[in-house]
Amino acid sequence: MKWSFVIQQKIKAALLLTGIMALVTLNTVISRSNVRGIDKSFSSIYQDRLLPAVDLVYLSENLYNKRLLMEAYLVSGSRTTPAEARGQLTTYNHRIDSLIRKVEETYLVQKESESLRAFKQNIYSYAAQEQTILNLSETDQKEAGSRLFNTDSAVTFRGAIRHLNELTNIQSEVGRQLMKESHSGSALVDLIFTLQIALAIIIGALILGLIHSSKIIKQNPRSFPLN
Repeated sequence: MKWSFVIQQKIKAALLLTGIMALVTLNTVISRSNVRGIDKSFSSIYQDRLLPAVDLVYLSENLYNKRLLMEAYLVSGSRTTPAEARGQLTTYNHRIDSLIRKVEETYLVQKESESLRAFKQNIYSYAAQEQTILNLSETDQKEAGSRLFNTDSAVTFRGAIRHLNELTNIQSEVGRQLMKESHSGSALVDLIFTLQIALAIIIGALILGLIHSSKIIKQNPRSFPLN
């Protein structure tokens, strides 16, 4: 009976150790998955949100610079020739195209893609209107060019800025969602490690109890009569 009891205790201890090893392995896998998710979220915040936000600022700057250039050419009596204005506009357009390509290379949610597509339509229409204004100016129709600048061109410009602001707001909202996901993942990892430590302590105490019980059995053998 004594050896049967000791063997049972050892089997229980072995099962408990196997259980804790399985739990540790499972928790490690889950934790690793969550850590990877956190790393992915932070990488996305930097690559797909922070860097494009800077590019959006430069897009806005180049658009306003184009607007100011045309305003100076039409209203302020600038000595800039149509050819010089075209050259400067071409430089700004190249910068804008390059910035748009950089934004398009990042991960975009559906709303961002739609807003960016609408923005591109606006800026291409605006660039075409700029060329029309310069053509009118070259044919001594500068007043007609000024009217176009202050009416249709102004509406198109405001539309481009509106879509650019929408894109900025969407990026900010997606960034906040990624931060929430990162915090949730971090909290889950902390919870898993806390549970793992608690289980290790409980199972360790149970194993010590089993070992202590087996020692008591060994130290108190039954006495049998010799006669």
